[in-house]
Amino acid sequence: MPQEPAAAYRDHVRTLAARCDRALERGGFDHLLIAAGVEKYHFLDDHAYPFRSNPHFLHWAPLVHHPHSWIAYTPGSTPLLVYYQPDDYWHLPPDAPSGYWTEAFDIRVIRTPDEAAALLPKGRAAVIGEADAALPGIEPNNPQAVLDHLHYHRAFKTPYELALMRQSQRRAVPGHLAARQAFLDGASEDAIHRAYLAATAHSDLDLPYGSIVGLDAHGATLHYQYKQATAPARARSLLIDAGADHLGYATDITRTWAREPGVFADLVDAVEREELALCDAVRAGADYKALHLEAHLRLSGVLRALDIVRMDPADMVATGVSATFFPHGLGHLIGLQVHDVGGFLAAETGGSIARPDGHPFLRLTRVLEAGMVVTIEPGLYFIDTLLARLREGPHAAAVNWDAVDALRPYGGVRIEDDVACTEAAPENLTRDAFAEVA
Repeated sequence: MPQEPAAAYRDHVRTLAARCDRALERGGFDHLLIAAGVEKYHFLDDHAYPFRSNPHFLHWAPLVHHPHSWIAYTPGSTPLLVYYQPDDYWHLPPDAPSGYWTEAFDIRVIRTPDEAAALLPKGRAAVIGEADAALPGIEPNNPQAVLDHLHYHRAFKTPYELALMRQSQRRAVPGHLAARQAFLDGASEDAIHRAYLAATAHSDLDLPYGSIVGLDAHGATLHYQYKQATAPARARSLLIDAGADHLGYATDITRTWAREPGVFADLVDAVEREELALCDAVRAGADYKALHLEAHLRLSGVLRALDIVRMDPADMVATGVSATFFPHGLGHLIGLQVHDVGGFLAAETGGSIARPDGHPFLRLTRVLEAGMVVTIEPGLYFIDTLLARLREGPHAAAVNWDAVDALRPYGGVRIEDDVACTEAAPENLTRDAFAEVA
């Protein structure tokens, strides 16, 4: 049975405390101070950018709109939360601290940012935050030994964190379904995006990242950043990469839809079959680098089966032909950040695990262990600049250019789920959330 939030949170804080004890010992510090961060302003303006809390702060407390707050942890003591609650009539200040999480802290409310300095412990402190969070006598130093330890272990989610991530999935899935319907109804990219926001009860400022909403050939731009307000006469395809947030925990989901049956719909189905097989391979002991290379091999099999490239799949991978159609990494760690930290760390003491040669955009190189949550996001795209290089290269004759030209107007396919590695079969957080809606 799932734990109640208060009990799960207490266990979560105990886990964080144990990690911090070791990190402080390793770095030679007596205290850990974490700044939530400060609001940042546009150049020559008094208008603030949307506030994003330091993920180290969010790891301890589910406070996403609380600039100028601090957490202080000293081994053997109750964590201190310095809670900024200004007397403000220009903006709505935070409510008084309340909820299950408050019992984990000694909470001190401050009215001005500088009041925090007198409350935070002095001495040998590891101070995690950006430089502009500094207070008199307290300067962020972000010691590498401490960060390496914390970042390495942040890959392992507590039961409390997994519960929040499941909630984030449940928030995102209705948005994807609403986006699909808007696409089928002939909406523009902008209108599809607004349908997504309405269904998730998010604003643009709440999203963990800017949504990618690409109709037709726009799906070939991996991080397509615009949302056209005018709809095509009859859009062929939609690629939407959009997430949601729950108390600081991100979801990252991509779906591709075809309007009608045909070769592109067949391509979407084929990529999805391979994506599901790769999701099932998220097992303790699996090397994520090897999964990435397996994804290239599987997608190369799709290219050959659909008569797009007439080459042995292993040869496509070895020669780099597969990278023309699949130029990004298989996925990444996810949690408090969409591309969560620690993806290359060799150990809690630091060090880096290199990417495979020829695969510069892979964001995760670690061996998977129970508790990790990763994205699995294979894709096949028809990107003009990359295709031009392939056409001019030594393997151009192996490509069915008629098939490529027929698919270029559709842009590309990406299917992405968020998957938790367990001691047994993986937990596909995304598919479970879709199943709940169905």
